Amino acid sequence: MYYVNKNKRKNIDFKKYLIITLLMIIACFLIFIYVFDKIIAPTVLLVSDSEMQAKTLDIINTNIAEVYTEKFNYNDVIKVQKDSSGAIKMINADTIKLNELATEVAIKSQRDIKEVGSIGVKMPIGYITKNNIMSYWGPSITVKMEPIGRVVVTYESLFESAGINQTRHKILVNVKTNLKIILPLQSKEVEVVNQIPISDTVIVGEVPNSMWGGNMLQGINEEDSEDTN
Repeated sequence: MYYVNKNKRKNIDFKKYLIITLLMIIACFLIFIYVFDKIIAPTVLLVSDSEMQAKTLDIINTNIAEVYTEKFNYNDVIKVQKDSSGAIKMINADTIKLNELATEVAIKSQRDIKEVGSIGVKMPIGYITKNNIMSYWGPSITVKMEPIGRVVVTYESLFESAGINQTRHKILVNVKTNLKIILPLQSKEVEVVNQIPISDTVIVGEVPNSMWGGNMLQGINEEDSEDTN
């Protein structure tokens, strides 16, 4: 009888130990989830915001440089019409060509952002301290991103005086996109906006007053961008 009671006590003690161990594991897990959700994740999102925006801008800027360096020529896209005295009558833009280039940049950037975002970036927990010594300590959290909607590419045209009888014509590419930065349990949406000059040309002759203060390229590719959303 003594041995039977001893075995029963061992079984009861083992069950108690098992229950306590399981409860401790569950408690630790819940504490970790709480700390991650309330402390770690918001800080990581804040830090990864700038990291992901920088990667997105790098992708967009690279695609703009490649596409416009290879396929954009000011004299082919912008037509300056002059009268017999040499005064500028009108400046027209090849909107079809500009639309094609903007669409190509948007599609390539969309693809590259999605590809990089699906792989994600591993960020050590220590990185959130912004301390050079501790930056690479601790386990890594994989931060991913995905584009929301489409990359929108539009143009801006500016005229500036460049001296007597000369006008500087600048063409800028405006890019805007929205991203979702994704962590386990949390996510954050951010807007990425950038402006890149693609042309800076001096035109000989006086530009008509109607061209000053306006954007002759306004509306180019905007309808196409809305249609692809």
